[in-house]
Amino acid sequence: MALSLTPKTREVLFQVRKIIPPLLEKFHKGQMGRVAVIGGCEDYTGAPFFSANASALLGADLSHIICEPTAASVIKTYSPNLMVHPYMLQSNHLPPNSLETADSLSGRIIGMLDRLHVIVVGPGLGRDELMLETAGIVIAAARERGMGIIIDADGLLLISKSPGLIKHYKNAILTPNIVEFSRLCKALNVDTTSPTACTALARELGGVTVLQKGKVDIISNGTSTLTCDVPGGLKRSGGQGDTLTGCLATFLAWKKAYVENLWDVEGGKIGEEELIRLVAFAGSAVTRRCSYLAFAEKGRSLQASDLQGFIQRAFGELFEDGEGGAKL
Repeated sequence: MALSLTPKTREVLFQVRKIIPPLLEKFHKGQMGRVAVIGGCEDYTGAPFFSANASALLGADLSHIICEPTAASVIKTYSPNLMVHPYMLQSNHLPPNSLETADSLSGRIIGMLDRLHVIVVGPGLGRDELMLETAGIVIAAARERGMGIIIDADGLLLISKSPGLIKHYKNAILTPNIVEFSRLCKALNVDTTSPTACTALARELGGVTVLQKGKVDIISNGTSTLTCDVPGGLKRSGGQGDTLTGCLATFLAWKKAYVENLWDVEGGKIGEEELIRLVAFAGSAVTRRCSYLAFAEKGRSLQASDLQGFIQRAFGELFEDGEGGAKL
């Protein structure tokens, strides 16, 4: 199962190595990534777990899930490594005569933001209006703080209704599948049949990075575009995109550490626009390689949970060898 990569892909992966932090004794807990996944309702508990767990398995120091209380009680049984906060609330779970609103619910979450580097919004969020409104307020608060933001799943439904939440914010990545991409394009009057639809959508969003998932993943900020063609598996089981959002979150947190010069980097510094594209490409590459390795073992029985066990192997094959150098 040796890697078969195009020269362009090898070149981009080599660039990604520059933003991957070394493991140094001087680092302390939290510097290499504090991530929170906002999602998880009574119907969907797996998605936020896979996302947060992938972030932790790739190398984030601290991984949180902020979800609905009924989801929290379930997710806490999945792993003791994740911190689970039952701060969201669904409309149908409001007590009689409750004074809770999206503003009041979001306040507790916003209070956490200064302790985080990156938020992922959408995995298992559902379509309850109170949950979506709360998530929208948190996105706006995270944007004000300049945080990294990744939006997927029903978080993208929120963006299709209110694109202004994320428009012109260049520290964000959207990860639509084919249905979500079509919905976003319709909302922003972009022709989905165009071969440059991803570029056009990113341009209409004011330079937000869009990672269009498909046979190959197309990554664009509206002015420059990359294609991640790292081979993936052939089974399309639901939930594989949650591993992607978790991996993206960790790489986005590492980008922050890189910008803050937490370690000595050889050569010239990479510009902000290029960094976001490298983050998106890296998350895509690791997830696609995970899918390939899991499919090679599981075949048609592959499930979303199978990708999680291959995260470190995929990362090592793409970015490291036994001495910490590139296997490219």
